[in-house]
Amino acid sequence: MRIHIKKKLKEGAIETILFLSALSSVLITISIVVILLYESYGFFKVVSFKEFLTERQWTPLFSDPKFGILPLVMGTLLTTSIALIVALPLGLMVAIYMSEYAPRKFRETIKPVLELLAAVPTVVYGYFALLFLTPLLQKFIPDLSGFNALSPGIIMGIMIIPYVSSVSEDAMRAVPMHIREGSYATGATKFQTAFKVIIPSAFSGIAAAFIIGISRAIGETMVVAIAAGMQPNFTVNPLEPVETLTAYIVQVSLGDVPHGTVEYKTIFAAGITLFLMTLAFNIIGFWLRKRFREAY
Repeated sequence: MRIHIKKKLKEGAIETILFLSALSSVLITISIVVILLYESYGFFKVVSFKEFLTERQWTPLFSDPKFGILPLVMGTLLTTSIALIVALPLGLMVAIYMSEYAPRKFRETIKPVLELLAAVPTVVYGYFALLFLTPLLQKFIPDLSGFNALSPGIIMGIMIIPYVSSVSEDAMRAVPMHIREGSYATGATKFQTAFKVIIPSAFSGIAAAFIIGISRAIGETMVVAIAAGMQPNFTVNPLEPVETLTAYIVQVSLGDVPHGTVEYKTIFAAGITLFLMTLAFNIIGFWLRKRFREAY
């Protein structure tokens, strides 16, 4: 009887700890959103939504301030797009190789090594983009500015390859072996099986990997703050300097702007914009996962 009571108490304690852990993560998220909304409200009492969403100049720290968020959004989307062009195909190819072609011992060795890329400090990536990749690209692209969107975009793509490849490979490895064997039984090659059977079957997990990569690229700070130029240009030209939402938040958070002013509150307006962008991509990812789980 005592043993039964002790087991019950232990189970109850463990369940309570797990519940409090889950609840704390929810409360932290809600707190962040509440703070962003509260501080952004003070900003939007002074700046209209129309100006914020349509103005193509972002100069809140100038004597004649302009509060159009579009240059920062465009800079964020431009660097993120370049990163995804690099990371998604390479990450998927790496995942296919590790899942379908690589010997077990080689896969067990190379996967942890690949994931070490995620452990490199982002400031190192930033200076690598500025001091190595940009001069290298300027040899082939003479018009490339010293600060630009292309170089940090490429480095961000390399940086998020481990996220994409690792999660995609896990999703592919989770596909039951009898599905592969059924494909081979019909005469399909490994290549045909990988692209026509395994990828569609694991698409929900691959979509999750892509969304993780997108969210990671959108939220990257130090690489773009160091190598992109921190100039809020409304442009789609990757050869020009740009500023992202995260880089602007870093710039204002350095302490040169008085606390409580409209200029200071711009970081919360930029933060809520970044939050909504990331939320939109996560909703799309959730929808894709749900749709393809139902399809397969």
